[in-house]
Amino acid sequence: MKVRAMQKKDIADVITIEQSANQFPWTEKNFEDSLAAGHHAWVFCHDSDKIFGYTIVQSVIDEAHLLNICVSPADQGQGWGRKILNHVIDFSLSIPSSLIVLEVRGSNHRAQQLYLQSGFNEMSVRKDYYPAENGREDAILMGMDMTFLV
Repeated sequence: MKVRAMQKKDIADVITIEQSANQFPWTEKNFEDSLAAGHHAWVFCHDSDKIFGYTIVQSVIDEAHLLNICVSPADQGQGWGRKILNHVIDFSLSIPSSLIVLEVRGSNHRAQQLYLQSGFNEMSVRKDYYPAENGREDAILMGMDMTFLV
C-alpha cells in the first residue's frame, strides 16, 4: 500500500470511488473545497498506483474531524478501511490532537463496528443529518479520546 497527499489531479479517480461506494456521494466541489481549505487529505494506492481509498481530515485547534473515509467497493472487506483509519489515528497523534470526531450514518453498521473496534465511542446522535432515500437519516457522532494513547 502506498500513501500520498491527495492532489487536485486525483479528484476524478476519487469521485469515481465516492460515487460507486455512496448513495449520496460528495461532489467534485466538496473535494476541491477541502483541498483549497488546507484539510489533510490522502489517497491510498496499490503497488500499481491505482487509488483504492482516501480520507480527508480537518484539524481545528486540538481536534481532528474525520470528514470522509472511503474504500472502493471492489477493495472492501480486505482490511483496507482499518489501515486507512489507523493512518488517521497516527496522524492525529502526530499533530497532536486530543480528540478525533466523526459522523457516521445510523444505517452504516459496518463502519460503526470498525470505529468501535478501533476505540471510538458513541457521543450523541445528530437528528436528520444525512440525506436519505426517504427523507433524512440520523448521524451517530463518534469520538476517540486521544489523551489515553499518548
